[in-house]
Amino acid sequence: MKFPTIKNKNFKGKRVLLRVDFNVPLKNGKVSEDFRIKRTLPTIKLLQNKGAKIIILSHFGENKDSLRPVANYLKKRLKNFRFIPAIFGKTLEKTVSRMENGDILMLENLRTNSGEEKNDDDFAKKLASLGDVYVNEAFSVSHRKHASIVGIPKYLPSFAGLLFGEEVENLSRAFKPGHPFLFILGGVKFESKLGVLERFLKIADKIFIGGALANNFFKLKGIDINKSICDEKVSIKKYLNNPKIVLPVDIKKKDGVILDIGPKSVKELSYLIKKAKFILWNGPLGNFEEKRFAAGTFEIARLIAKSRAVSIVGGGETIAAAAKAGVIKKFSFVSTGGGAMLQFLAKGTLPGVEALIKVERRT
Repeated sequence: MKFPTIKNKNFKGKRVLLRVDFNVPLKNGKVSEDFRIKRTLPTIKLLQNKGAKIIILSHFGENKDSLRPVANYLKKRLKNFRFIPAIFGKTLEKTVSRMENGDILMLENLRTNSGEEKNDDDFAKKLASLGDVYVNEAFSVSHRKHASIVGIPKYLPSFAGLLFGEEVENLSRAFKPGHPFLFILGGVKFESKLGVLERFLKIADKIFIGGALANNFFKLKGIDINKSICDEKVSIKKYLNNPKIVLPVDIKKKDGVILDIGPKSVKELSYLIKKAKFILWNGPLGNFEEKRFAAGTFEIARLIAKSRAVSIVGGGETIAAAAKAGVIKKFSFVSTGGGAMLQFLAKGTLPGVEALIKVERRT
């Protein structure tokens, strides 16, 4: 997959529109989980060292929240950083015109303007007018056809950031993996995971399905799941007797609701992990946020981390679980993508990837 990257490019004196994903959790008004931000810092510092004038673009929250808490976090970690709580306007234009090489300016939440999510062409063109070059370092949002992802590349020379390139390279390894290949699929919403299940039934040797996803299978088998979460929007009947699919053999409940896999399931999964040469994991296997039901997910995270297999994990909750288990740095690769990771694995590309490939074809 060929698209232009920032490696070996000269950005001195260039105004670089850097699209990132700083939509991170807050606690008491402060950044509480900074995994995505930290993974983006190498690209920011590389561009800064190359003498670029960096203009950071990001969305934040669901309710047009301000990026100020993220700005407060970045002020302590980046030199020559400034936050402007606006997307357009005379103050911003004046500030941009006065930027010097190595300066960093972050704009307000892109989604405060409806043109972002509508992929409005005028909005994209207006954003593009602020820069000379565009860099996409927001793989985790690149499954969305938004103005800052697919619109801006129409108007500026465009490149992939360091992390973006790593995401595509490492996730692509799952299409030609070592064998035995074990895919562990958990979480809650089956609707978003059907595509990846369909594709990897052709590639993986075994697919262990846990978390609330397993409840769909249990219900179809006639097992009483009580009020346990079950995605009623999808039908998984055709997968029910597939020999590649492995389901939990025991579970843990609270008030009749299934909340974790049991010790026998962990033991069975541990055998598959030990045999595997390639492991792909997306989605927790239980309600790990409640300590009593975190054992299954945490133990599997530790087993994967100890294994000799190439291990690729991703998804917001999966990352949070692995971090709580203390093994986040021990996997071969940790993807910042949730929905983007799943869509890339299912389709082999994303709208944001295609936008950069089109740029490569034009040059």
